[in-house]
Amino acid sequence: MEIQTERSEIPVESGGMGAYVARPADAGPHPAVLVWMEIFGVNAHIRDVAERVAREGYVAVAPDFFHRTHPGLELGYGESDMEQGFVPYGQLHVDTMLADARAAIAWLRARGDVRGERIGTMGFCVGGHMAYLCACETDVAAAASFYGGGIAVPEAFGNADTLGRTEKIRGRILCLFGEEDEYIPLDQVEAIRAGLERHEIPHETKVYPGVGHGFFCDVRESYDAAAADDAWTRVKTLFAEELKP
Repeated sequence: MEIQTERSEIPVESGGMGAYVARPADAGPHPAVLVWMEIFGVNAHIRDVAERVAREGYVAVAPDFFHRTHPGLELGYGESDMEQGFVPYGQLHVDTMLADARAAIAWLRARGDVRGERIGTMGFCVGGHMAYLCACETDVAAAASFYGGGIAVPEAFGNADTLGRTEKIRGRILCLFGEEDEYIPLDQVEAIRAGLERHEIPHETKVYPGVGHGFFCDVRESYDAAAADDAWTRVKTLFAEELKP
């Protein structure tokens, strides 16, 4: 599908939150997907993901939720990049994270090319946490969380207790993890799975054997093509079934 891309700005209480938009070239309206970044910002990988989503027929928006402290940050995946990314990561708070998510959803619904009742979300690492949090605290119809860090850590982001919000999820959620993820122990994965099952949330939790953190990103050493391809197929199925009817 032919797409168009642009840089935009989403109004938030502190001014404006930068965002990368990829959308089908026709007028629509189309379902929409929020693409939440890693600690490395809305970099080339996240823009590529947004464009892949757009080619599937969605208006894809990747917001910069570091806009309060490090606006426009774009990093690679080296050791020094990781160190830089953890600085704004450590300054995140659940209240502002949710404010940004709600602002982005409202902004999407105000667009003429978006079907406002058909919005989904996906994200990676801290963005995977954002996707899960969105599923809990907004009315998104579908969420895909890739190796979402801190979901099962109650004190993350100012005592977010994101796992404790699981019963609020109204849509369907897909959670994707690597068995050998050094940042997300398997006991946390099992806590997430158990929470979703306990509250009877429509979900799928997939753990890829022998795979580490960041397996979806093809410019990271941890990239795993087989796991990435399988995960992308699952995401496409989720969004096609929940956002396009």
